[in-house]
Amino acid sequence: MGEGMKIFGIDVIRGSVRSRSCRPRYALVVLSGDEILEETEVTAFRLFRRLAAERPDILAVDSLQEIAADSHELFSFLQMLPPHVRLVQVTGGEKKETLGKVAGRFNISFNRFDPFDEARTIARVAARGAGAEVIAFEDTSEIVVSRHRSPGKGGWSQNRYCRKIHGAVLQKAREVEMALVAAGVKYEKRETRAFGGCSRVSFLVQAPRDQVPVASFRGADVQVRVSGKRLERIQFRPLSGKPPYLIVGVDPGTTTAVAALDLEGNLLHLASSRQMSMSGVIESLLRVGKPLIIASDVHEMPFSVEKIRRAFNGVAYTPRQDMSVEAKQALTQGFGTRNDHERDALAAALDAFRTYKNKFQNLVRRVPPGFDLDEVKAGIVRGQSLDQVIGEMREKAAPVEEVAPTVAIDEIRDERIRILDGTVKRLRALVAELQEEIQKRDAQIARLQGRLKKVRSRQEQKARSETEVTKRDVIIENLKKRLRSEEKTTKQLRKRIQRMKEFDEALLSGETVPLKILSSLTREGIKSLAAEMGIREGDIVYVQRIEGFGKVALRELAEAGIGGLLIGEDQGGAPFQEIETFLRELGVPVLSAADVRVVVKGKRGAADPSQFRAALAAWKVSQERYEKEKKGQLVQQIFEEYRTERGREMKKVG
Repeated sequence: MGEGMKIFGIDVIRGSVRSRSCRPRYALVVLSGDEILEETEVTAFRLFRRLAAERPDILAVDSLQEIAADSHELFSFLQMLPPHVRLVQVTGGEKKETLGKVAGRFNISFNRFDPFDEARTIARVAARGAGAEVIAFEDTSEIVVSRHRSPGKGGWSQNRYCRKIHGAVLQKAREVEMALVAAGVKYEKRETRAFGGCSRVSFLVQAPRDQVPVASFRGADVQVRVSGKRLERIQFRPLSGKPPYLIVGVDPGTTTAVAALDLEGNLLHLASSRQMSMSGVIESLLRVGKPLIIASDVHEMPFSVEKIRRAFNGVAYTPRQDMSVEAKQALTQGFGTRNDHERDALAAALDAFRTYKNKFQNLVRRVPPGFDLDEVKAGIVRGQSLDQVIGEMREKAAPVEEVAPTVAIDEIRDERIRILDGTVKRLRALVAELQEEIQKRDAQIARLQGRLKKVRSRQEQKARSETEVTKRDVIIENLKKRLRSEEKTTKQLRKRIQRMKEFDEALLSGETVPLKILSSLTREGIKSLAAEMGIREGDIVYVQRIEGFGKVALRELAEAGIGGLLIGEDQGGAPFQEIETFLRELGVPVLSAADVRVVVKGKRGAADPSQFRAALAAWKVSQERYEKEKKGQLVQQIFEEYRTERGREMKKVG
């Protein structure tokens, strides 16, 4: 690990992330190089505050369960970490070991009952490259620029308020886009247009979160959220700085292609070029790792591939017979190859990995704890037995620093020096060209910014005028709608007033008795009549049919104070008697069209005055008789109750 690297080592003192009542408190040890700078106790909130302020290189833990209860919380924890802070689990990745075994590899002892001693040990073994980095996000990120407040329903100034927020979102999105362009990062943009600008703008950036030149931000109107694209599951990457062993596939020819896998089958390098020489292939592989297996897609390994194998003293792998195109396509399905040459090189590497895969998996169960699995796999591939490999590793008193392969130096040293000298000259010329191009771009950006400022000024003026016109057009349209509605209502009211005038004139003339026609003896019929002509005190209401009548409707007519209810000639029988009895209790005359001649024309009607007065007089006589009988029945009832009560008292006395 690098000198001066700052590491935070933490261990739980008490509490748990699964407890709501007792949240965890951590022992925090700050390590810089080999020197412990600080030891303190912190909460999770305070830990994040210090991570954001100090930005260490590594946050080391011995178990992810101490910081997150499940994978969802772990993704959230990693999302909140500052971009350049790596989370390292020192006890390993998928295959975990105890902290004691990990510390034992470096001859470090500690008290496992002391959280601060454990935190010190965690930081120290992390500084020596133990454990695995937790990877939760792909090499793509998402930037979302959105509103920080909701416009709501608003009032008179709602349009201006929305335009202000949406304009601020659009302006912030432009600043983000300019930062991405300046950094030379590829991205895809999606906008959600809204009144006055945008309500949401998202950027899908082809770069990991720590390389995005934009930070999360929250303002009064706008917020910016930078997040990595989550992997389907948490992955682990070894923290050790030693170059990984490689399985290399090479496809030589006019266009040379190289593919490199690690011993877990992960693709680390894939490239092709018409100008790539064998020395260039060797140099590119040295940058990636340490080639262990050199593979070809044909049974007879080509001489140029054999030359590369000799340069690294690697193990040769060739298939039993030349691989078919179908087999190559099946192996490389799901990988992004740009041409057939890259496909062939990748297929050769994958075929070699597939051959050794089962042997590698069996080693995991057989190798004792404390040994570097990659070193064991390399020894097995080179033809050693497992006991020989482990014996040699046990004989080493101290870890030996891995050195890049130097075999076949006599063959490639001069050529490599010449190539590197040429590369340096070309790079210097390229730097000069790039600097000149940067100056031209800066001048061009200044000119474009000036033009953009002028265009924005004109567009803003135009937008303001268009907005005012649009706002007034909307107001005018709303007023027109209200005017049409009011005119319609006025027309209806005029018709109603005219009908009421005609009714009053007929009532005052005395030649006929005007009637108000009720379509049905229901609440809906009464509501319709009240809307068309109104129902006033003393009105005579005529209804032709009484099927489906309701007592609630009868009570509403009585409460309106009508002068009488005239029922159609053919509507006799029990319903008529029931209506008459109910309205007699309320003092409303009920007459039959059999006794009074009625003429109906549309919504108007009239009754013969003499017949109506005679029928009304007869009803009044019957009403007086009914009330007398009712009073008599009441007196008789009171007398009977008195007699009953008196008889009970006499029995008690006797």
